[in-house]
Amino acid sequence: MYTREILSPRASPIEDGVPLFGTWNEAFDKVDLQEIRKPFLYPVPRWMKAARIKEWECFSAHDDKFMLSALFCNVKLYRMAQVLLYDKENGKKFLFRKIKPGTGWHLPQSLANASLDSYSSRFYFRIHSWLDADTIKLDIDVEAARKHPSLTVHLAYNASNQEVTPMVVSLGITGRRSMYAYKTLSPVRGDIVLGGRHISLKQDSCSGFFCDYKGYFPYRMKATVCSAMGFDEEKRRFGFNIAENQTRETNKNNENALWLNGQLTPLPPVLITMPNGPEAEWVIQDVEGMVDLTFTPKEQNKSAMNLIFTNAELNIPFGYYNGVLVNSEGEKIQIKNLFGTGEKLYLRV
Repeated sequence: MYTREILSPRASPIEDGVPLFGTWNEAFDKVDLQEIRKPFLYPVPRWMKAARIKEWECFSAHDDKFMLSALFCNVKLYRMAQVLLYDKENGKKFLFRKIKPGTGWHLPQSLANASLDSYSSRFYFRIHSWLDADTIKLDIDVEAARKHPSLTVHLAYNASNQEVTPMVVSLGITGRRSMYAYKTLSPVRGDIVLGGRHISLKQDSCSGFFCDYKGYFPYRMKATVCSAMGFDEEKRRFGFNIAENQTRETNKNNENALWLNGQLTPLPPVLITMPNGPEAEWVIQDVEGMVDLTFTPKEQNKSAMNLIFTNAELNIPFGYYNGVLVNSEGEKIQIKNLFGTGEKLYLRV
């Protein structure tokens, strides 16, 4: 069975200008990839290095009736915020996307106690990463427009060590260029108001992923992500977040993880194939016998932007997972029609 070393907590994934690669189960005090010495073969000014670092944070929250997904990214040429709310019972969705040129705001280098506020025309969000108080909070306010009703969101993620064990990784891409990720599956409570409709989320029945990323990602970045969460027959909270990307030495370290009742199981690298294209069934498998899943998309959510200097293609389909996962204790977790999302990303910037 696949195993991966969980390293002792440390303040930073960089030491004396050299990135350290590995897996941890506590957040770093600070992540500043500009501390990496000579990330490129040739000397470049600090502003140019900063321009090559992409960063984003992802939020999701699921219960039996609703799914909310929010993405906030800064790729330095532009920033994007996307909010997607899906009503599972009637198949209706709310989608809001905002793209602004320039860097504008930067995601914090620490999750201990930092906040980010942004207000633009008809849209406001605030992220308060407050691991010192065992919580992460997200507030969103989208004003009504001709194509959509107003949306207000308040979510609070329970990040207590008694509830969750996060996965933190630092992975090599090429040379000294690296990426960092913090991922956790948490109980979530909060409120959503869509138009005049109030939706209450209770942490006994609602789970969510919070993910924080920074990296010297390639100029042509490709990634495929599969994730879902729910409760098993014994009412235990579980979820998985699995990615296939462009990092190296993935058998030693990667960003794939399974959580069961708050306990973390690092998963092996996987191969995600789409024999009949991304709109048909996805197959997610490893060679260790710990991951054997299929994902059947139900509804596609595509966006694209094509400019002279950049283009982006993002597809986040909703659908259902079936198969089996195995945790570090050898327990098989049967996955039967578990609602989740896929993500297929291509970014040139």
